[in-house]
Amino acid sequence: MPAEQPNILILMTDQQRADCLGCAGHPQLRTPNMDRLAAEGVRFSHACTDSPLCMPARNSFITGQRVHRHGVWGNGGELPAGYESFFLRLQQAGYYTAHIGKSHYYPHGDVHMREREPWMRRRGFDHVDEIGGPLATCWNTESRMTDRWRKKGLYEIYKQDYEKRFEHGRHKAVWPSPLPVEEHADSYVGRRAVEFMTGYDAEQPFCAFVGFGGPHEPWDAPGDYATMYDPTGTPAHIPPQAAEPGPWVPEHAARWQTVGRRDDLTEDLIRRFRANYYGKISLIDHWFGRIFEACERRGFMEDLVVIFWSDHGDMLGDHGRVYKTRFYESAVRVPFIVRAPRIVSGSVSPALTQTVDIMPTVLEAAGVPLPEDGDGLSLWPVLRDPDADFRDAALSEVRSADSNNAMIRTERWKLAAHQDGTPYMLHNLQEDPHELSNMIGHPDCAAVQERLQARLSAMLSPPA
Repeated sequence: MPAEQPNILILMTDQQRADCLGCAGHPQLRTPNMDRLAAEGVRFSHACTDSPLCMPARNSFITGQRVHRHGVWGNGGELPAGYESFFLRLQQAGYYTAHIGKSHYYPHGDVHMREREPWMRRRGFDHVDEIGGPLATCWNTESRMTDRWRKKGLYEIYKQDYEKRFEHGRHKAVWPSPLPVEEHADSYVGRRAVEFMTGYDAEQPFCAFVGFGGPHEPWDAPGDYATMYDPTGTPAHIPPQAAEPGPWVPEHAARWQTVGRRDDLTEDLIRRFRANYYGKISLIDHWFGRIFEACERRGFMEDLVVIFWSDHGDMLGDHGRVYKTRFYESAVRVPFIVRAPRIVSGSVSPALTQTVDIMPTVLEAAGVPLPEDGDGLSLWPVLRDPDADFRDAALSEVRSADSNNAMIRTERWKLAAHQDGTPYMLHNLQEDPHELSNMIGHPDCAAVQERLQARLSAMLSPPA
């Protein structure tokens, strides 16, 4: 356990896959600063998002509750009144809390972010420097970042570039950002985080959240980051391309298995947007290093608790799809690393960790009582012993194709079902790690399917 009320830094990327880390064995991507965190902490190799979509996952993070409990199923609506964020609990316990970068706890609209600062302050943030994501920024969600861009004559250039990407086809628009590296949105967030660390002089401990908007599309890595990775050396299909449903798969599940596939994902296109996506990750990794340098200069690093996670992954061409909202490993599994003093550093844990586990882990580190209605588990037992027992099943939820859907994942199996309980996906992750063979309806898996459906139903039931 770290020192009483340690400083806490939460670093978040948007739409970064679990396999897109050098320390996770990626064959091309270089992430020395993310790898440093793993070397000084514990990397959770089977971390699952509570939702493969932005707002549901982020609201599970800030509340410590599952999607079906907080009720934000899609990228619309916002938390009902009365929900208490863990930042508010930290604030009440004496912490100075900061939010820098993207939040997306509520829909971003045609407003300036300063109009939402009272909302953010009521959720427990003392310092607020919020930006919208790439899409929202294009659609006139303004912020201190866009104020800066406008003064430099860059905002209209940014929006015009995005219009060209829509005309070209978003997933096919692979070219560098028109903004210089130092003015890219992820550079703005990283620089503001460095400035916060450099200038922080209060006596109270801090908890700083730093939310990068990348590597979320558009595929617009800036400057040299756009050419950092050679597409010809980029794996085109990890895992291999989608398989057709077997004859045992029921008709409704077979239809679902093909929903969202694109017929224009050529091998060349996949290689090009993956290389650009990797460049955006390397830009963020650079800023991780700058933030750590600032913390070291200020003497924060020795007892600093750092949590690095992403809200969800990206299909990146796997199974004939791009982006998210699917329960394939490419979209569900995320990077998750915890670095803290006096833990088993440099270890890898296979524990089925989740987004909701961040809240109790942070609160326990700060010596703050845990909420009685939380759904997460503190990671401290696993941080002390990476082989310690943890949960035996993870849950993920999302609204897709006009249906609320849920997934249960165990060490070996994954099952997904619609809100009426009808299952449509079943994979044996040990024998079929690339999820190419859907076993829903297969007679050899009937007992497993029944058991997982019952467990999933129980996980979705209201607490007693």
